[in-house]
Amino acid sequence: MSENEELTSISKASTLEEIAEFWDTHSLADYWDETREATFEVRAERRRRITLDPEVYAQVQNVARKRGVLPETLVNIWLVERLQNAV
Repeated sequence: MSENEELTSISKASTLEEIAEFWDTHSLADYWDETREATFEVRAERRRRITLDPEVYAQVQNVARKRGVLPETLVNIWLVERLQNAV
């Protein structure tokens, strides 16, 4: 938060760390009547799905488990590497 920003209305905190500490030890249920409705827009890129042969997925899952990553992460890493080499 910048110096010009006001304290949060409920926690009276002035930094993100203070806000986090407050909500780590307090319940929103105790302050619900002090809240107000907020609207905001979230723009996220749409993810695409690609179907894999079950045997291929099993192999990917096995390698991913050994490397300590999710299968989706491993496939994305491999695809990025392959695409970089294709150019």
